[in-house]
Amino acid sequence: MEAFGLPKKSSDEQEARKAAIETATLHAIQVPFEVMQVAFAGFEVAGAMAETGNPNSVSDAGVGALALYACIEGAWLNVKINAGDMKKHQEVQKIMNAGAELITKASEIRSRILNLVEEKISS
Repeated sequence: MEAFGLPKKSSDEQEARKAAIETATLHAIQVPFEVMQVAFAGFEVAGAMAETGNPNSVSDAGVGALALYACIEGAWLNVKINAGDMKKHQEVQKIMNAGAELITKASEIRSRILNLVEEKISS
C-alpha cells in the first residue's frame, strides 16, 4: 500500500512508483502462493493419519484434510485477486499455472482422504 502513496509528479517518480507497485504486488501474490504450498505439504500427514493412524482419530484426519483444503482455497483466492492487472507478467503467469494445478491436486487428495475416512468410519 505504501507504493501507491509514492509521489508521481515527474516521469522519474512515476516510473519509480510503478516499479514499487509491481514489486509489492508480486510479493502480495507470492506470499499466499507459498501458503498454498505449505498447506499442501500437510496432506502427507493427514493422509498417513487416515491410512495408518489410530482408528479412533480417523475423523481428525478428515477434519485436517478439510482444513488444509480450506487454507489452500483461501490462499488461492488471494493469489487471484492480487494478480489482477499483472496476469501477463511472466512470474505471475507461472504462479497462476502452478496454483491452478495445485488446487486441482489438493481437491483430489482431499477427496481421497475423506473417502478413506468414510470407509473406516463405516466399517
